[in-house]
Amino acid sequence: MRIVVIGAGKLGYSVAELLSNEQMDVVVVDNDEERLETVKNTLDVLTLCANGASPVTMSDTDIFGADMLVATTNSDETNIIACILAKKHKITYTAARIRDLEFLSEARGYLKENFDIDLMINPEYITAREINRILMTPAALNVEDFAQGRVRLFETKIREASPLVNVPLKDLQLPQDVLAGLIFRDRRMIIPHGDDRLLPRDNAFFVGASAEIEKFSKQFAGTGSAVPERVLIIGAGRTGRALARRLDKQDVKVKVIEKDAERSRRIAELLDSGIAICGDGTDIDLLTQEGVGEADVVVCLTDDDRLNLMLALLAKHLGAARTIVRVARIEYVELMEKVGVDIVLSSRLLAAGDILAFARRGGVVSVAILEGAKAEAVEVIVQAGSYVEGKKLMDMDLPKECLICAYVRGDEAFVPTGQSVLQAGDRAILFIRMDYAKKVMKYFTGKA
Repeated sequence: MRIVVIGAGKLGYSVAELLSNEQMDVVVVDNDEERLETVKNTLDVLTLCANGASPVTMSDTDIFGADMLVATTNSDETNIIACILAKKHKITYTAARIRDLEFLSEARGYLKENFDIDLMINPEYITAREINRILMTPAALNVEDFAQGRVRLFETKIREASPLVNVPLKDLQLPQDVLAGLIFRDRRMIIPHGDDRLLPRDNAFFVGASAEIEKFSKQFAGTGSAVPERVLIIGAGRTGRALARRLDKQDVKVKVIEKDAERSRRIAELLDSGIAICGDGTDIDLLTQEGVGEADVVVCLTDDDRLNLMLALLAKHLGAARTIVRVARIEYVELMEKVGVDIVLSSRLLAAGDILAFARRGGVVSVAILEGAKAEAVEVIVQAGSYVEGKKLMDMDLPKECLICAYVRGDEAFVPTGQSVLQAGDRAILFIRMDYAKKVMKYFTGKA
């Protein structure tokens, strides 16, 4: 499969990296030679220095007739034009990054109908939605929904006082529809088996029917986490505005600190009961005055990764119970977690997961990239004639780097046992080590 990525910025780089790791034929187009040089030196892709929104570029032999085009520049207009031209130059599928939230919400149908853009991605909106889901789930480090919300993934950190510690998984008294599906220990991925045990400070992923996961997650609230009553957001960019609006509508007491006067004014107009403050989030006196120490969660969403780290550590020092940081650079995730930031999210990885799922198609519904791209959770529709159809799980002989942790048949979600049999049309939720994803997909899609 040949995929053209327009834009070699942060998102474009992440998309190209994920797709090339899947052994797809990737062409990256940008008119900035310095950006392209970085891509060329680090990724196994073809690069082209050109205007991605030009008919001349689309006529290039490496682009014309490609299977898919993904437009990821910072300009919505450029991305839309690139997708329009792509369809006219025999490119089958198109995906566009659309940054303007209002434009996206009001014109999504128009763009799809008139310009035939197959997938529209807004990393800021995706990030705000993800942070909101985490905040609304006690003790969660990560939350993902699958199969139209019937199955939920819940990630939490295991604490020393947890009753789950040091008990063989086969002896754990988990709810019937909940499975311990994945463990990260010292940055190492473990697909657990019956004799494996959870240890303090493990990042554990539990999967199951959404209602059961919601009840199960509340058991962890006693560790100091609960649905927040007071949230302080530093940074009123697109992500900050989208998150503040969501929390405000859920009756969470929201304060937003933003040093840009125009951004402060805009977010103040969006909030019903929340408060917008025009000020410097690094001002200790301001933070103290605005009650940072009493905040249940401080969310750092400025455009500077290093500033976000400093703000999170400062908030912790002043007494904030929990901190969440949004980063652009994926390599900062592990560093920030090591120095004490509670939750670190990469907008690039969240958005790239949606694009990766679309690029795979053939039954793949969604992809959630986990732990800095070390693993992924995939929702795939079992195809008729595929290897797994009609077999008991115990007889499938799947790669050990893969675990079927749930499946949905009709409207009902199940946690499988060795006797479970998958049927064509079932939605299977898988944990897979990232570098084995392409191999594992063949078992479910039937592709050679």
